[in-house]
Amino acid sequence: MENIILFDSEAHGNLLPLTFTRPVCELRIGILTIRKKWEKWLKGKASYITEDYLTDKYDITIAEKNYIINGTVLPSKELCTLISQMENNESFLQNGELIVAKIDSKQFDRLMNDEDIGELVSYELGGTPFLKINHLWDIFLHNDPAIRSDFELLTAGRRSQKLSNSNRVFGKENIFLEEGAKIEGVSLNATTGPIYIGKEAEIMEGATVRGPFALCRKAKVKMGAKIYGATTLGPSSVVGGEVKNSVIIGHSNKAHDGYLGNSVIGEWCNLGADTNNSNLKNNYSEVRLWNYLSETFEPTGQQFCGLIMGDHSKSAINTMFNTGTVVGVSANIFGSGFPPNFVPSFSWGGMKNSADYQFDKAFDTAERVMNRRDKELNVYERLILLKVFEDTEKFRKGERK
Repeated sequence: MENIILFDSEAHGNLLPLTFTRPVCELRIGILTIRKKWEKWLKGKASYITEDYLTDKYDITIAEKNYIINGTVLPSKELCTLISQMENNESFLQNGELIVAKIDSKQFDRLMNDEDIGELVSYELGGTPFLKINHLWDIFLHNDPAIRSDFELLTAGRRSQKLSNSNRVFGKENIFLEEGAKIEGVSLNATTGPIYIGKEAEIMEGATVRGPFALCRKAKVKMGAKIYGATTLGPSSVVGGEVKNSVIIGHSNKAHDGYLGNSVIGEWCNLGADTNNSNLKNNYSEVRLWNYLSETFEPTGQQFCGLIMGDHSKSAINTMFNTGTVVGVSANIFGSGFPPNFVPSFSWGGMKNSADYQFDKAFDTAERVMNRRDKELNVYERLILLKVFEDTEKFRKGERK
């Protein structure tokens, strides 16, 4: 089994608030997280080089032979073929950025101690750039090819569970049901892209789904929902209403009517009934999005960009999010009118001049939410949330560069 170590590049800061609580490679795009993709492609086990405060939960394993891989890069057949042919002390770059290096344990120890590891033999990879997640909008922007790639990876040589005759189906050959998946009375159109239904997942009657679409393990689509590609609903998520080109990383709810488009939602979030987001400005101009590194709104180059929400955040019923809104970690959003385009982590109310979400109460809520999914808020996750609370205090106070 190959030993894979996925490292956070400078993109980690650009991917906040989603990466406040995880390494870049734990982001979900397509069907799988980036880490899971690499493990399946290279038939190995992955660990992490990430921010110091994340290392207790996301630790590192060093072996005699190590593949050090950029955690923003999505694997492909071409890239993995090149990696399988690497010799020790070799590295691949693209446009000067490290993609992968193969080094032994002694070299790795010297690397981690900021010592000279000797000259790596480097090769610049030409051709079409590999798919990478450098910015928040890349997650939904690249979700279409990522679903298609993961679908091929997961279903090759396997047979889907039988699809009930109660469903109206187009493109049946592009639909795959894992064991225990339940679909009755649903319209499925896979002519526009594959549809993947994970183990024990369910699409309830009356729903309409257009691929490419991924419904991960134990996730549910509720009655009458309208799901457009390219959309991914992570494990144990519950979704209703209308969703388009969005990714829910996992364990989050958008269980009622309302629109979610060109958006990325973290884990343990809840969007209250009739929560809506805008993904297109009225003047059709380019969307600007909050960036934590520059502490300002930066151009995305995108005309469509909706809501980015960090882990453990919640919105009340009838919440209306403007185009290009970034919500931090563990924010509780309620009140009349539109929330600002940037809602800091641990905000209580989410509007201008809102209060801090008291830390002990935020913990209590997180524990209750996770317990409903038979998960525990462990000590490592508590420490991560405490670090996020402390590091984002200046934003709640309105202090910026």
